[in-house]
Amino acid sequence: MSKRTRQVADSIQRILSETIQFELKDPRVSFATITRVEVSADLQHAQVYVSVMGEEEQRTETMQGLQSARGFLRKRVADELRHMRFVPDLHLQLDTSLDYSMRIEAVLREVALEREQRNEDEDGEPADTRPDAEAE
Repeated sequence: MSKRTRQVADSIQRILSETIQFELKDPRVSFATITRVEVSADLQHAQVYVSVMGEEEQRTETMQGLQSARGFLRKRVADELRHMRFVPDLHLQLDTSLDYSMRIEAVLREVALEREQRNEDEDGEPADTRPDAEAE
């Protein structure tokens, strides 16, 4: 991404975050965070990734609320970025990367717990209290 598209993407992310937090009155929209914005090279399209906290039903409602407010959000971007000839079309997409990383972390914790339990079963005592654990 060029410096110009990165600056436009950062500006759009800031504007949308503030607008969603302070100006959007749709009751369906709750706990939404703009995680990143990717702007096309021709500045005609902006892929907006939204992270939503909560259950699947709440995420769906929030995304529906944001989709219905897309025109308002684009107008706010246009008002703020007056220097641009064209305002990018906003494509809202649910960002599930946080869920993915949380799932990976949970799996790693489970594996560590299983290893610890396996070591305790083999030795008959906790893994970190073995006399040879200090020498390792």
